[in-house]
Amino acid sequence: MLERSKRVRKISYRDLPEIPSPLEGEGREGGNVGTMFQNEHRERQMTAIKNLGFVGIGLMGEAMVLRLRDKGWPVTAWNLTPDRYQRIAPAGARIAASPAEVAAASDIVLLCVLDAAAVENCCFGAEGQGLAAAAGQAKIVVDHSTINPDATRDIAARLRQRNGMRWIDAPVSGGPGAARDGSMTVMAGGDATDIAAIRPLMQDMAGRFTHVGALGAGQTAKIINQAIVGTGYVLMAEALALAEAAGLDAAKLPDCLAGGFADSALLQKIYPQMCARAFDPPRSYARQLAKDLKNVRHFIAERGCALPVVEAAVAQYTRYVAGGHEMADSASVARLYEPRRG
Repeated sequence: MLERSKRVRKISYRDLPEIPSPLEGEGREGGNVGTMFQNEHRERQMTAIKNLGFVGIGLMGEAMVLRLRDKGWPVTAWNLTPDRYQRIAPAGARIAASPAEVAAASDIVLLCVLDAAAVENCCFGAEGQGLAAAAGQAKIVVDHSTINPDATRDIAARLRQRNGMRWIDAPVSGGPGAARDGSMTVMAGGDATDIAAIRPLMQDMAGRFTHVGALGAGQTAKIINQAIVGTGYVLMAEALALAEAAGLDAAKLPDCLAGGFADSALLQKIYPQMCARAFDPPRSYARQLAKDLKNVRHFIAERGCALPVVEAAVAQYTRYVAGGHEMADSASVARLYEPRRG
């Protein structure tokens, strides 16, 4: 049974002042002469957010919920498949029977699900079960899912019309490891006053949090991010194949190229994983990146852009996943380049 929260005075987030954030446009360790004042101010703001809700306990959702619990945030959660609850309940997360019940118990609801159809279902699903069924005035949805910007704007507008809940699109990058240790990158779109309201929360969740622009801007930035990442995964797989075919000690390549123009997070993190064939258990699922790359392709076509390098990478990654590798690790696309035996 869901443990009901104590009643608290309704607080409008629009009444909260915006404070300078060390996450906006710089790393967590960026200089800030007002650190003591900011920490005190953050504590006051944190008390305004009494309860958090979380909908979607996949690999990323699990990591984020555990991070939030580590930092002392109360979390009420729901997932479509109940087997995921055993991953978060021992950390103190409360379990709800529906997204509507999550919203009823929360001031801010975080959402992290597979695609636009899943977001739609969480908001407007079975009668009385979706977020739209809850009283939503003065509440904010922070959507960490990766979906099309047009879908974001449409869902956000309909939800606000139904119950007054406001929306921030805040897709993330960095994977479950970064979500777990609070170093992930968050790109956000939405109203500036709503962005100000979630800064204390993002300070505990993200190493870099950037307000990109109006609603939908976060998802647009994520599409570009995924074009880079998806192309990069295929490129790392091809670099590994070339290094091995040339007879190099392929494992030495990241150290060899470190600091040069070829260096990147993908070279330092994903390439070694591919080189070691460290794909089990999966750190992320190939189907997720394939879904994102499908969205990239759609976005490119809508804007009439000719991007042949990205298109080739999307086609190659899609071909790999279509071969029965939906639930394989995202980096296992390297197997596509392994010499066939027999």
